Amino acid sequence: MGNQQAKTGSVRVGVGGWTFEPWRDNFYPKGLAHSKELEYASRQLTAIEVNGTYYSTFKPPTFAKWRDATPEGFVFSLKANRFATNRKVLAEAGDSIQRFIGSGIGELGPKLGPLVWQFAPTKAFDPGDFEAFLQLLPDQVDGVPLRHALDVRHPSFMDPAYLVLARKYRCATVFTDSDDYPSFADLTADFVYARLMRTESKVKTGYAPKALDRWAEAAKTWAAGAEPIDVPRVAPTGKPAKPRDVFMYFISGAKERAPAAAMSLIARLS
Repeated sequence: MGNQQAKTGSVRVGVGGWTFEPWRDNFYPKGLAHSKELEYASRQLTAIEVNGTYYSTFKPPTFAKWRDATPEGFVFSLKANRFATNRKVLAEAGDSIQRFIGSGIGELGPKLGPLVWQFAPTKAFDPGDFEAFLQLLPDQVDGVPLRHALDVRHPSFMDPAYLVLARKYRCATVFTDSDDYPSFADLTADFVYARLMRTESKVKTGYAPKALDRWAEAAKTWAAGAEPIDVPRVAPTGKPAKPRDVFMYFISGAKERAPAAAMSLIARLS
């Protein structure tokens, strides 16, 4: 018998970063050295979205250190540097994109998850300029394939013309579970990237059990190649596709509850 195609993609679930004071009371063991927090978090979660790369440029030894501190199968999603996305003319972002891509992210190897290109809430959809930006995104670095996720935050992106462009360049669109930003789950790549932003401090697991059940089902549906019917969209649901990887992050909201929400979702998926 030949190799059978996997019937489902992988689902990775995590939070934003690993350094947060309140987590030292409700997530990290008492007395854990701060230098061991990544090591610990990466064994409770299956992914982390790094926000620090949005504000600062890191060097190759830092990425290698993160790689070596985490278990096999763990991934880091990196938020691309803000100098690439916070600009009037996106077509002129080439140097900033190359600086970020060339900063050493390839050191993560198979632990390099999607790169998130986050645009300002004031950045409206300009088809010509946006396509010029997408043309600048490389498909690999140091032999490591790159996956790009577009975190578009202006309502003008809720446009079929945007979906066409994102699909043309095989970039995922970040699905945001929030009232603060455009929220649409149309698939534009062979992976799914979701940021769940409604954690509540009064709920021990961040999201209520029924909501976690719902997101676990959505993750399984996406991973199997289908689409959940109860998510907002711009266009009609597409035909079922090949299995796809899914990345889900509990971000913002009541951040102190994010690890509990992530672990509760991981438990449901296992």
